[in-house]
Amino acid sequence: MQSNSPTMGTLYETMLGDRLANRPLRLALTVLGGSALIALSSKFQVPFWPVPMTMQTLVILGLSMALGWRLAGLTLLAYLAEGAAGLPVFAGTPEKGLGLAYMAGPTGGYILGFLLAALLCGWLAERGWDRNPLTTMAAMLLGNIAIYVPGVLWLGTLVGWDKPVLDWGLYPFLAGDFVKLLLAAALLPACWKLARRLRG
Repeated sequence: MQSNSPTMGTLYETMLGDRLANRPLRLALTVLGGSALIALSSKFQVPFWPVPMTMQTLVILGLSMALGWRLAGLTLLAYLAEGAAGLPVFAGTPEKGLGLAYMAGPTGGYILGFLLAALLCGWLAERGWDRNPLTTMAAMLLGNIAIYVPGVLWLGTLVGWDKPVLDWGLYPFLAGDFVKLLLAAALLPACWKLARRLRG
């Protein structure tokens, strides 16, 4: 990784080494494993106020920053393809529907936002934003914005802007997202320190 390069590498590459990290089989397993981790995180809830907090956005944004934008994008595309095919990978599935019908429902904009946020956070991480707490928090904040903008826009379009769209689709989640920003700000820089120590 050259210091004068616009990209600085990823945590994934640093942990495994460039040659090992970029082997086709390992890349495929990483994509499938990442999509499975995202699906599992959508089912896991932590009691929180004012609504239970899922770990999905933390996993999506943190994983994306560890993998970089290309591999993160492939992982999110795999996750979306699994959902479109009818696998119960989204929050609330299968109880609230499956496949494309679910993706076109009220949470469809947030699902699109997952992909946008993964690309953005992965791109920022390749430029070193995941190496210290402040820039990690900034990247995660931008990632959350990339999720909420299409999410709220789609929700408002679907249910009507005369409804309390922000009360339904934004405000209840802000406190939990702030906690996740703090967690990411602690975890990602710590993982970088560990990776450098292991690589010597």
